[in-house]
Amino acid sequence: MIMMMVKGSVILPAPDLPARPPVSRIVGVLLAAGAGRRAGGPKALRVDADGTSCLERSITVLRDGGCDAVIVVLGCEAARARDLLASSARATDPATTLVDAPGWQQGMGSSLHSGLLAARALPWRAVLVHLVDLPDVTAEVVGRMIRQSPSDTSALARATYGGQPGHPVLIGRNHLELIMVRLSGDVGAKGYLAQHGALGVECGDLAGGQDRDNQ
Repeated sequence: MIMMMVKGSVILPAPDLPARPPVSRIVGVLLAAGAGRRAGGPKALRVDADGTSCLERSITVLRDGGCDAVIVVLGCEAARARDLLASSARATDPATTLVDAPGWQQGMGSSLHSGLLAARALPWRAVLVHLVDLPDVTAEVVGRMIRQSPSDTSALARATYGGQPGHPVLIGRNHLELIMVRLSGDVGAKGYLAQHGALGVECGDLAGGQDRDNQ
């Protein structure tokens, strides 16, 4: 596991990716920076009923679903989140990178910007953005997203559940810069996805797609 700090435009070395051509690589970006005010604690510190941390579960979902590497964006209680993940089965995974989002208090847009900034340094064709607090989203959802999305750098798609948009979201490399300039505070990529006609990949038969706070 590589620890990476994002401060402005300074990016420390990223992990080695599997020996697949860049045109076929997918990098997962896991957003886990929130304070979880509605649920009473930081999202990155939550633990499932079986004792597995939500961080470990979400990373496993992305990797088993087909992501070649995962960038985890931390914010609230980042040091404790690192300690929690360091004691998990994912602690030695060289394809997992931890990133601190300096503006995480401002909202998801700021955290997503930090994740995409880190991803920009890696050779990949698309980023798959996922949220740590989606407990019923499985590797099958991630795999379907990757299989049914266009297999080029112009891909733009998001999971839908009963026709309602949700996560994960797949962003081809061609869209990266255009999305990043729009991100600020709590303004994420929703408007861009709608404006550019992101493909909806229906996953309602596999999961509900609701975050933990709404369950």
